Amino acid sequence: MAFFPLAPLAACLIGLCPAPHELPSSLQLSTHEVTGRLSAVTLTCDPAGGTHPAHDSACAVLGRAGGDFDKITPRHQACTLNYSPVDVSATGEWRGKPVAFRATYGNACAADAETDGVFKF
Repeated sequence: MAFFPLAPLAACLIGLCPAPHELPSSLQLSTHEVTGRLSAVTLTCDPAGGTHPAHDSACAVLGRAGGDFDKITPRHQACTLNYSPVDVSATGEWRGKPVAFRATYGNACAADAETDGVFKF
């Protein structure tokens, strides 16, 4: 029985542990517009899934950013300057690390551009 606690370590040593980049990710994403419209979806990655309508591309964007919403490269997209604030949030885990992100954008187009479509649902 003394060797039983070492079984997980032994499994990792022979290559049976998942690599950190293979850990599943699960996020709850939401948007709240000034009009009162509230939307929420789930996004899972590795493998991609959930209720997000474009889960494959959203996972790819987050993968390039290492799961850090502040490191998402904005998409070059022309948006109107009308002010209709949109609050976005993301909570959950990205490859074993906790995620808590909140931001407010001037309108839905700006939210879409700045997050490269992650909050377009």
